[in-house]
Amino acid sequence: MTGSTRKLVGTFMLVVLVFVYFLLVIGLAPALLTDQTHWSLQLIFYAVAGMGWALPGAYLIKWMAHEDA
Repeated sequence: MTGSTRKLVGTFMLVVLVFVYFLLVIGLAPALLTDQTHWSLQLIFYAVAGMGWALPGAYLIKWMAHEDA
């Protein structure tokens, strides 16, 4: 796969990853967090959830930047 094609595919995959992750988090949040949940726990949840996509995204970006053989 050429570098241009890999970057195009990777860009679409990254958009899909973020969208699916977003849907997962907003579906999971009401089950874990209630109105009675302390604000600090909510802050921790959303901070961790907000950064959760970064690790798979970093691997995807690394794959996109890989040089052609």
